Amino acid sequence: MTKKGFIFDLDGVIVDTAKYHFLAWQNLANSLGISFTEEQNEQLKGVSRVRSLEKILEWGNKTISEEEFTRLMTDKNEEYLKYISKMDDSEILPDVVRVLDTIIKKDQMIALGSASKNARVILDKVALRDKFHAIVDGTNVTKAKPDPEVFLIGAKELNIAPEHCIVFEDSVAGIQAANAANMISIGIGEAKILHEADYVFKDFTEMNDDFLNNLLTNQNA
Repeated sequence: MTKKGFIFDLDGVIVDTAKYHFLAWQNLANSLGISFTEEQNEQLKGVSRVRSLEKILEWGNKTISEEEFTRLMTDKNEEYLKYISKMDDSEILPDVVRVLDTIIKKDQMIALGSASKNARVILDKVALRDKFHAIVDGTNVTKAKPDPEVFLIGAKELNIAPEHCIVFEDSVAGIQAANAANMISIGIGEAKILHEADYVFKDFTEMNDDFLNNLLTNQNA
C-alpha cells in the first residue's frame, strides 16, 4: 500500500477560530463608528489583515492615517490573540480526534496546511500538535490559497508525492488550491459551496472509518 499524506486546514476544519476574528473585527469597526455584520465577516475569510481593514474602511466610507491604520491592525491582532490564548481542547470540532487517530493507527502521514500565523499556538492550546508530522502555516508561505503553495510544501515536508496526498478544507479557495496541487480534495462544510471538491462532508461525524480506509487503498489517491 502506497503511504499517503493527509493535509488539514486549521480554521473551520480542526477548530473554529472564525468567531474570534469576527469579534475582533467587529470591535475594531464599532470603535470607528462602522457597523459590521457576520455577512461582511464572511467576505473577509482567507483575506489578509491589511485588505480586511481596507474593506471595513470602504464599507464605512472612512479614511484614516497610515499611522492609525497600522495601530488598528496591531490592536486587532492582539485582541484575537487574547481570545485564542483561552482556547482548550473543548474547542476541537466534532470527531477530528477520531479521524486523526485513525490515520495515525494506519501509520500514515499528517500535515497542517494553514494560512494562519498563529497555527502552532492554536495546536498547542488544543493539545493536538503532537499528532502532526509537519506544520506549514502563514510563516512558511508567500502565496495565499487558491495558490497550491501551502499544500505542495506540506507534501514535500511529509516526503509524499502530491498525487498521494488528501486535503481537508472548508473554503472554496482551499479546495481550488488542493485541486491545483493534484491532490484529492475533501470539503468540510456545505456541498453547494464546496462543490469543486472530490468529496464533501458537513463535518467529520459524517466521515466513517470505511471512507478513510478506502482513501488508503485507492491507488488514485
